Amino acid sequence: MKIKVLSRNPADYLRQTRNDIYKQPRNNDPSLHPFQVAREYTRALNAAKLERLFAKPFIHSLDGHADSICSLAKHPSSLSCVASGCCNGEIRVWNLSTRKCLSAVNAHSGFVRGLCISPSNQKLISAGDDKSIKIWPLDVTIKNSLDEPDKTILSKNIFNAIDHSWKDDIFATCGQEVEIWDGVKTEPIRSFTWGVESHIGIRFNPIETNILACTGSDRSIALYDLRASVPMRKVILDMKTNTVAWNPIEAYHFTAANEDGNLYTFDMRRLDSALCVHIDHVSAVLDVDYSPTGQEFVSGSFDKTVRIFSVNKGRSREVYHTRRMQRVFCVKWSMDNNYIVSGSDETNLRLWKADASAKLGALSARQKATNNYNKKLKKRFEHHPQVKRILRHRHVPKPIHRAAIEKRTMLESEKRKEENRLRYTKPDKIKRVPERKKHIVGEES
Repeated sequence: MKIKVLSRNPADYLRQTRNDIYKQPRNNDPSLHPFQVAREYTRALNAAKLERLFAKPFIHSLDGHADSICSLAKHPSSLSCVASGCCNGEIRVWNLSTRKCLSAVNAHSGFVRGLCISPSNQKLISAGDDKSIKIWPLDVTIKNSLDEPDKTILSKNIFNAIDHSWKDDIFATCGQEVEIWDGVKTEPIRSFTWGVESHIGIRFNPIETNILACTGSDRSIALYDLRASVPMRKVILDMKTNTVAWNPIEAYHFTAANEDGNLYTFDMRRLDSALCVHIDHVSAVLDVDYSPTGQEFVSGSFDKTVRIFSVNKGRSREVYHTRRMQRVFCVKWSMDNNYIVSGSDETNLRLWKADASAKLGALSARQKATNNYNKKLKKRFEHHPQVKRILRHRHVPKPIHRAAIEKRTMLESEKRKEENRLRYTKPDKIKRVPERKKHIVGEES
């Protein structure tokens, strides 16, 4: 015997609190809502306007350094811990939650060329102009933990950058050579060289942990494999590359910050062509770092701005600047994907929101549903002229605006000359070169 019972879930029609609104039943039949698209377009337009209205990305400025901040390191397991080094040799450890300095020490005589934090034993490793590497005990729960280094390694060469492996207890430095250290011995366990006068930046791959990328003064980006005895491959660009950043999700993709104001995303398996060229900066790009999702990255430039790019788009989705902020030497994206830290020439460390219009703090279920609905609406109508204009428009300082106009004029002139050259030359004499290959001089292996 079958018994049919009518049941109603009280959560579908009852209010959670006295101040809550009543839930109304709704029939989703499209024939009953002939103007649904028009209503959604209006909602998307209002959502785009409200996003720009509430866009306040700047959170706080951390001061205390006496010179320009030239290096940054984020803690691999603590979301609130960041270490910074400046040009007078001082290292500071910050707690971003309390916005206080935990430790400060004069570590080197000269620039602090690089900082990295070991994921395994919680050590802070610094390299400076005084040809020394210092390993410091790092405890984020204790103030003034950087009193004395656990170990000091002296070298014959000046270091330009340092980075720690994501898996093994080794770290790499670059200067005249690429050297691999294990933190126990006072001599490097491996060294690489490829006919470069000096190396500028170095980064370990977070997924393929035996592979690292190094930029050279000869405008090259070289790839090294610790399992091999010789370097892997090298690509040479038109201008010098300052640093690179590996995508934490796509194991073979990395982005290079170049002196020509562009960023180039490459696939290490095919270096003869860039996957994407990111072109919004008007001066040299000094640093780049990926978000934990691998979908976006942040860059800091000599033009005094911080920009956020999508990995598959050539234009930035956001630009951050202040009146006081000068040249941005280093940037980091927090491990929770919510914040960006930048260090600049005027001795300040700045904390930004990764989403400029996001609300800080806990959100209710209704607020989360509203945010997701608005994102879907803006995504659906992002190519409509009014919505696109509102979402893309950004106010920038006058010098940057003028430099962008000048750069756009130069690029249009070069493009016009190239089109005329192709038009009045025989087809077999000259070929069209894509923008992704135009800035690549050659490749070696």
